[in-house]
Amino acid sequence: MASVELTSLAKLPTLSKLRKLELSDNIISGGLEVLAERCPNLTYLNLSGNKIKDLGTVEALQNLKNLKSLDLFNCEITNLEDYRDSIFELLQQITYLDGFDQEDNEAPDSEDDEGDEDDDNEDEGEAGPPGEYEEEDDEDDGGSDLGEGEEEEEVGLSYLMKEGIQDEDDDDDYVEEGGDEEEEAEGIRGEKRKRDPEDEGEEEDD
Repeated sequence: MASVELTSLAKLPTLSKLRKLELSDNIISGGLEVLAERCPNLTYLNLSGNKIKDLGTVEALQNLKNLKSLDLFNCEITNLEDYRDSIFELLQQITYLDGFDQEDNEAPDSEDDEGDEDDDNEDEGEAGPPGEYEEEDDEDDGGSDLGEGEEEEEVGLSYLMKEGIQDEDDDDDYVEEGGDEEEEAEGIRGEKRKRDPEDEGEEEDD
């Protein structure tokens, strides 16, 4: 509910599971006790850019027992002397004020992000190690390779057999053609032989 010109939290609904609340850049000047009543489990609260001026207004946040991070940037209260020390003393449950702890260590992006990371890690654990899936994939690939190999062998054998049959047919044709030529040659020779005796007889007559 940032930048919506909110002046009061009186109509805030009960949100018992809410952990993070953005109320920055509004016109809130008090009435923070409502937060403890209706959002008791808040861990992060952003009140930066509001009209909060004194420690008495912030004191109402003491009842937010789970509050870990509070932002009061650009509120008049930040101009008070010893502002940070006073807030940490008043709200001892908080760890971070305006993004830094008491030793000026910066806060993580958000506790919700850390929770999401933990959830992601848990999900990865539940999913099981990736090696199991890889092994199954390898087995499937191996089986399919074998099947393809068998098909290729069958196709190859039949293909070779067909080629062999065609070669045999070609050879037979070639033999037959050769035989016809030989027969023709023998016929020509026979005719010559028949003619030769006649020529010899004519020569003898002469």
